[in-house]
Amino acid sequence: MDALSMKALLEAGVHFGHQTHRWNPKMKRYIFAERNGIHIVDLQQTMELLNSAHDFIYQVASSGKRILMVGTKKQAQDPIREEAIRSGQYFINHRWLGGTITNFSTIQTRIDYLVTQEERRSKGEFVHLPKKEALRLENRIEKMNRYFGGFKEMTELPGALFVVDIGREKIAIAEAQRAGVPVVALVDTDCDPGTIDWPIPGNDDAIRSIRLIANHLASAALEGHAEWLANRGGYSQAGHNDREPDPALAEEVEE
Repeated sequence: MDALSMKALLEAGVHFGHQTHRWNPKMKRYIFAERNGIHIVDLQQTMELLNSAHDFIYQVASSGKRILMVGTKKQAQDPIREEAIRSGQYFINHRWLGGTITNFSTIQTRIDYLVTQEERRSKGEFVHLPKKEALRLENRIEKMNRYFGGFKEMTELPGALFVVDIGREKIAIAEAQRAGVPVVALVDTDCDPGTIDWPIPGNDDAIRSIRLIANHLASAALEGHAEWLANRGGYSQAGHNDREPDPALAEEVEE
């Protein structure tokens, strides 16, 4: 996949940081200028670091690992879900539940319960239950899918996290660090990039900026996974995550 152009980054508003009084001094080296009380991100550095993150994601995916994409703020929810599905990755776009990584066995138990109830429903078992009980289970499935639906096929820790808004997702980042899972993140001017393995300086509030970066990294994962499959003769490893790229979404042309 070709590197993103400076024009694409500018059009998506990736260069717009926060108001100057909200800045984190640790982001100073990534700030190009100040305009009308807003910090402007140095997009030359953004491009270089984005390319490095892209290559890293590609390497992770080409080794057979999956990426867990995390973005629970309103602006990130749709881009994270859509790009994860398009590329066959995991995602969390509502709320990070404590222990998702550091206490994965407990989380897996809850996911197993969800999958069991979905299987019961698909077999038509709910029609034999009292209406009140069936409705209760339907509501529970819907609620659990909101939190677990994006990674319920995950049977092992992800190869990396991609995070939007590291301040909001600090628990996810802390868990990843404890478990030794590398973190790639879109890092705005109010953040501390020192907590991130692969920081990408840029606007983490504008939906176009989030979508552009998420799309680029998801494409890296898609390409890496394709190489992994090719090296295995086109067959997935037994026990590997069942989530596969969505062919319809994968064919979409990047804007």
